[in-house]
Amino acid sequence: MGFQAGFDTSHYPGDSQMAWLKANTNLAWCGFYLAPAPSHGDTGWMNTRATLVAQGWGLAPVYLGQQTAGPGSHIITAAQGSLDGANAAQLVGQAGFAQGSYVYLDVEDGSAPTAASQAYIKAWAQALAQQGYGVGIYCSHVIAASLFNLLQTLELNATPRIWAYKVSTTATHAYTGSIATFPTPDPAGSGYASASIWQREQNCTLSLPGAPVTAMTVDLSTAGVDL
Repeated sequence: MGFQAGFDTSHYPGDSQMAWLKANTNLAWCGFYLAPAPSHGDTGWMNTRATLVAQGWGLAPVYLGQQTAGPGSHIITAAQGSLDGANAAQLVGQAGFAQGSYVYLDVEDGSAPTAASQAYIKAWAQALAQQGYGVGIYCSHVIAASLFNLLQTLELNATPRIWAYKVSTTATHAYTGSIATFPTPDPAGSGYASASIWQREQNCTLSLPGAPVTAMTVDLSTAGVDL
């Protein structure tokens, strides 16, 4: 399949904006935020799957569960992981994704995971897998290998996937490249050689002349797997 350009943004841009992006850029897939989740209450993406698939988008479901730092909910226990994994499975099914689809647990904290965080992640993964879904983790490239190895200790129904972020800045900035042809580097360039997806830019503002919304702030990624 080669490598495919994609993006994510927490709030749904609207059907017409998504159609414009699909027609006028090489963006092939996008993050799809499951909600209401513990650290993401906006349900704007939840009823859009059929429309987006009809437009030709690949989709990567994202679940913002418990966080160890920053905004969001902070109940970092194995028991909560089991509840949240079951919740993620319920939401991804409700949104219309088939069993076997991968769901990416959003781990914002890039520091080494504590024992409690590891217990939460393992319980989340097991609960999700028990409902027939693939386990993915969105995390810093710095901890990607340790989290992949953690998941490998479990009996999952498919090989786990890592969506690794490695960016030069997290500050909001203007995107200066071509909007018609976004780069599609190998996700191995993320710093984690086995990454399925590399988020290579965060908080970049696209200038989109002619689009329904002419300025749009997104995170940009490249994928080496079908979505």
